[in-house]
Amino acid sequence: MSNALPATMRVVEISAPGKPEVLRVNTRAVPQPKGGEVLIRVDAAGVNRPDVLQRMGLYPVPAGASDLPGLEVAGTVAALGDGVREWEVGENVCALTPGGGYAEYCIAPASNCLPVPHGLSPIDAASLPETFFTVWTNVFDRGALKPNETFLVQGGSSGIGVAAIQMVRAMGHRVFATAGSAEKCAACVALGAERAINYKTEDFVEVVKAATGGRGVDVILDMVAGDYLPREISALADDGRIVIIAFLGGIKSTIDVSQVLRRRLTITGSTLRPRPVEFKAAIANALRANVWPLLASGSIKPVIHATFPLAEAAKAHTLMESSQHIGKIVLTVN
Repeated sequence: MSNALPATMRVVEISAPGKPEVLRVNTRAVPQPKGGEVLIRVDAAGVNRPDVLQRMGLYPVPAGASDLPGLEVAGTVAALGDGVREWEVGENVCALTPGGGYAEYCIAPASNCLPVPHGLSPIDAASLPETFFTVWTNVFDRGALKPNETFLVQGGSSGIGVAAIQMVRAMGHRVFATAGSAEKCAACVALGAERAINYKTEDFVEVVKAATGGRGVDVILDMVAGDYLPREISALADDGRIVIIAFLGGIKSTIDVSQVLRRRLTITGSTLRPRPVEFKAAIANALRANVWPLLASGSIKPVIHATFPLAEAAKAHTLMESSQHIGKIVLTVN
């Protein structure tokens, strides 16, 4: 344990469920890491949709997790819990956290930390864990994307989208994406999408069918659900898979189950935050082996739309809810 830690820290907490203005700066005691955990002095923290849902009272905090928002951070290891051997005090890391990232210090499981890729700033690194962990486990594990298969991501200009486009393209796959403006579509193409589809003016089913010779795509990463789901079924190739990770379009869908049976389709989904530390550690190991070298080489690059000081977290949430951003929104802390 480090002896140079302050007793208290600045945090941004949710004073009550509601609009962005309920995010308030306060002072709390600096947490102490337990066995298998590290304490990180936070330089930057990523802002994600789950933070917004938590602020609105729509995303319960898992038992034992911090009530503070913030699921990803980058900074310096400040203290080690018992049994931690893979990190040393002073090392630069980024981490997937169970919560608590909107603070000057944050606890994370040691196994859910990764080194900051060579050449990346703390702001860059803070934009990685939540989105990269999510994309890897849902596209390559649950979606089982295989060589020579094709991929569609809904919301290609979101934090998840920009990570998915780059990661899947770097693995050698054809990538399609949807977005809501010409500017966002252009950004998706610049990141590696073969075709970006403006969902306000085009039918993504028709576009992907035409681009694949009528076959359809093999895996769809869906953050919309609702009335998108039956259309996605039409856009799938036989034996295709849809992986749902959010439901911005609503929680209810009506589908033609006969297509699922006849064409051997899979509809699945997941949420990452409640999963065990060991599950997330396996994802961290896969990312370190397969994706971190691509970040270090510049083959994949973080996409940062805007940064805000920690005290302006409400402004960051307002921007997130406007959906005007392309890529990630990050809070600067220390």
